[in-house]
Amino acid sequence: MHRHLNDKYVQKTNKDGYRSRSAYKLIEIDNKFKLFRKEQKIIDLGASPGGWSQVASQKGVDIVAIDIKPVSTIAGVEYIQCDIINELEILRNKFKDQKFDVILSDMAPESCGLKLLDHIRIMLLCEAALSFARHFLSYGGKFVVKIFQGESDKDFYNELKKVFKTVKYFKPKSSRSESAEMYLVGLDFTGGKDLK
Repeated sequence: MHRHLNDKYVQKTNKDGYRSRSAYKLIEIDNKFKLFRKEQKIIDLGASPGGWSQVASQKGVDIVAIDIKPVSTIAGVEYIQCDIINELEILRNKFKDQKFDVILSDMAPESCGLKLLDHIRIMLLCEAALSFARHFLSYGGKFVVKIFQGESDKDFYNELKKVFKTVKYFKPKSSRSESAEMYLVGLDFTGGKDLK
């Protein structure tokens, strides 16, 4: 708790009005990779509590926030409470043939404290996010996904390489240095196998 309260990014969230310190991670990712342009259509997976959706909404984009947890209203953001693993059909019916320019995933499991198990669990969420992107991402689109470094992240990186022209690892300065958290950024979506 002491570390949390004295964290400069936590203090900045209060000053800047963001819902979470993770907002600054997306700001850094956007500064590096130029994710957003006006009038794009964006999906924010694992949106709760809404920090990433807040950042994206300031860029003049059309954003849909999706999470299994409730997210309180953000101006200009459509929210869908849904489990993308078990309720994907709901989203397929809603979006029909719509495609999105950027798909963001800051999804992470509740930590159990066992590094290997936490790694396995987040990689399952990463695979779900990639399956979602394969179906809903537009050609040339961008994909950002949170991973925990471990024995499977290289395999996942190679999976991304099959469907994006460029794939980069990125650790924002606002990510705690002791954390295994890292982001993979896929640029220029080329396709690949669709969902079955």
